[in-house]
Amino acid sequence: MNTIKDIFVTVKGPSSSHTMGPRKASQLFLDAHPEASAFRVTLYGSLAATGKGHLTDVAIEEVFEGVAPLEIIWRAQEFLPFHPNAMLFESLDAVGEVTDSQIIYSVGGGSIVIDGQEDNAHEDIYPMTTMSEIMEWCNQTGRSYWEYVFQHEEEDIKEYLLDVWNHMRNAVRNGLRNEGALPGPLNLRRKAASYFVRSRGYKDNLRTRGLLFAYALAVSEENASGGIVVTAPTCGSSGVVPAVLYHLQEEYEFSDMQIVRALATAGLVGTIVKANASISGAEVGCQGEVGVACAMAAAAATQLMGGSPSQIEYAAEMALEHHLGMTCDPMCGLVQIPCIERNAIAAARAIDSQIYACYTDGSHRVPFDGVVEVMKHTGHDIPSLYKETSEGGLSTLTI
Repeated sequence: MNTIKDIFVTVKGPSSSHTMGPRKASQLFLDAHPEASAFRVTLYGSLAATGKGHLTDVAIEEVFEGVAPLEIIWRAQEFLPFHPNAMLFESLDAVGEVTDSQIIYSVGGGSIVIDGQEDNAHEDIYPMTTMSEIMEWCNQTGRSYWEYVFQHEEEDIKEYLLDVWNHMRNAVRNGLRNEGALPGPLNLRRKAASYFVRSRGYKDNLRTRGLLFAYALAVSEENASGGIVVTAPTCGSSGVVPAVLYHLQEEYEFSDMQIVRALATAGLVGTIVKANASISGAEVGCQGEVGVACAMAAAAATQLMGGSPSQIEYAAEMALEHHLGMTCDPMCGLVQIPCIERNAIAAARAIDSQIYACYTDGSHRVPFDGVVEVMKHTGHDIPSLYKETSEGGLSTLTI
């Protein structure tokens, strides 16, 4: 199981799988073929189906711009076996003959897989890879999940997570300040600023809900407009974790170090899912993005509010369980409808899961690891039509 740094990556939106991954793959192939006279990139499956809405072509072109001529071919109806987000890179000589080729997959959260081999930018560092194993370790040692993370990560993990938190916090604040329409044909108006103002007119629970909505909308709208966000675990679900943590810090004055520890726990939850299932909407649907983000946020919130290891596990399980089966069906291939709204609702659901879990002693029947396994199978059973192709579900509606 890799470092949690792979879960939290500061990037420019709107999509970790459709912009960040292809950009990373393009740079990798270009670096290996500096002598090429031209390049050709063929996009397959979900990557091709929603790539233009996600600015996949822009991300690739930015890498090759000024280096050599580039041709991009779109094959949305053709799926390669390993993953729906596939790219074929080809280098060409002066007469247009192929000199080398490589298939690279964008598997979610900006991570790539080359020819079926895991990207080895980070080696496995965690000896235990399930929540049940780690929870048992916590109960036996009297420690918490964040301590397990700090024990196995590199020494700079606290500084890394503090930087992550600063970027998350900035995304919230920037999103609350910005107004106007988001880019793209949907002409979707930003709502975060107005939600924030309106929330001030309510009291207690309604005010809390309004603030959570505003914070999640702020980050998601920043992502949709190509702003700087942090994958958590993806760009499309980047609003959930910062919304919950920003709200709790504002409400209860938690220190930055307490937030860093909560992020460590959230990152561990996301890493467990990534290792045992998937965080790619093109592979398992939105349950792997917004659902996992909700589980991460619920675990982090429960830790901040004094929950035990079993209560933290319960909150994460509950949050993920109630997103099972969620499809990935963005309109026009944009990370706007229904993605932005889903981030806001998931932030509120994360807090609900925390409250519910903290009312209990942590005992429950369905384990988090079991839900992860069910999510994996459910995602594979969902027809590809409903996994980031913009050919099924909400994406077929005319608005």
